[in-house]
Amino acid sequence: MAPSEAHTTAEVQAVHKDERYDMRFPSYLGFWKRSVPGLDEAPRFDMYDEPHLKRRKQILVDHPEIEDMYGYDTNTVWITVATVAAQVGLAYLFGRVLTEWHWTMVFVAYAIGGSFSTQIGIIFHEFTHNLCAATSLQNRWVGNLGNIPLLVPLAQSFRRYHLEHHTYQGVYGYDPDLPLEWEIRLIGNDPIKKFFWLVIYGVMYIGRGLAQQKQLTRWELYNWAWTIVCDVALYYVCGLRGMLYLLLSVFLGFGLHPGAAHFIQEHYTFRDGQETYSYYGSGNYFWLNIGYHNEHHDFPLVPWTKLPEVKRVAAEYYDHLAFHTSWCAVLYMFITSSVLAPQSRVVRSLDAHRYARKNLKVPSADEAKGLASVKSEFALRMKKAAEMSMEKVRAQRIIGAQ
Repeated sequence: MAPSEAHTTAEVQAVHKDERYDMRFPSYLGFWKRSVPGLDEAPRFDMYDEPHLKRRKQILVDHPEIEDMYGYDTNTVWITVATVAAQVGLAYLFGRVLTEWHWTMVFVAYAIGGSFSTQIGIIFHEFTHNLCAATSLQNRWVGNLGNIPLLVPLAQSFRRYHLEHHTYQGVYGYDPDLPLEWEIRLIGNDPIKKFFWLVIYGVMYIGRGLAQQKQLTRWELYNWAWTIVCDVALYYVCGLRGMLYLLLSVFLGFGLHPGAAHFIQEHYTFRDGQETYSYYGSGNYFWLNIGYHNEHHDFPLVPWTKLPEVKRVAAEYYDHLAFHTSWCAVLYMFITSSVLAPQSRVVRSLDAHRYARKNLKVPSADEAKGLASVKSEFALRMKKAAEMSMEKVRAQRIIGAQ
């Protein structure tokens, strides 16, 4: 994923030299065209900052009542307790009672255990934003509680890297959600490789964090100690076979599973200019509205129970955005489509992100009215410039291959 398009400080300033306002308003969709496997070999580079902070400012001008939705929902704590109890109960069942039911265990590990494991991943998402309880300490322990049946210390590391994802969404070298360069090269656009990449996606997700080679924080060390103690207890209660059930649940759940499809749904580019996608299907009922991803990135202080209300209140900002209605379809499309691959992301340099965030302002209502007459012409010019940059990179790639 080596940078191949304009992204230095001088180039960023040259692109934005005549701008005072962020002309992506009010939707903050970009001017870029998505990366196409076969024609492009890397994600598409954008010259603006991530869109959500500015869209939040824009929406709150029209709908300040959304701030009343900020807070936490303690129902998530009880869901965590129930999920952990159910998963440990199944581990005991297969570890101590149904010890000869081998293929049944595998099936249940995928269909039920995998669903519980991915739900715990979404609980991690909630505690990360302090949406489960009143204090940060309480939220961290909700995460540790949820970590019990996963066997691997994930909760506190997820918190760390997910918050970095929000801060540096799409920033090359800083967003841990982005595929690594070698993933893009190795997987390419081969359907079989894409299939197996999705099968091990949970492993790859952990690997991206490890690739940043950061020192473990105090809470990550606590998470390790807690997990070791819990794993020993689980071994004595559920036995080795019960532990195997839990490991299968984690591996299968975070792989080619509908509950893990949101990893592809959220930021892989299915349309030019749009880098975040929501899902409005029935899976939201079990998986805690994780599909409302545009709404979440715009308002990360709103708990999962109120995200549908955000969409309803600010419908004029969300109804025109592309969205998904089937996670199974997302997985199928990603594997079989010739225009979707690990490179199907939009990225930005840190210089572009910081410059656009600092210097390109969100226009007020009056300023937006004044800019309306030039916005269409500006957008057309920027899209044409993005297309020329794209064609230049493609031509260089073709020449280099000769």
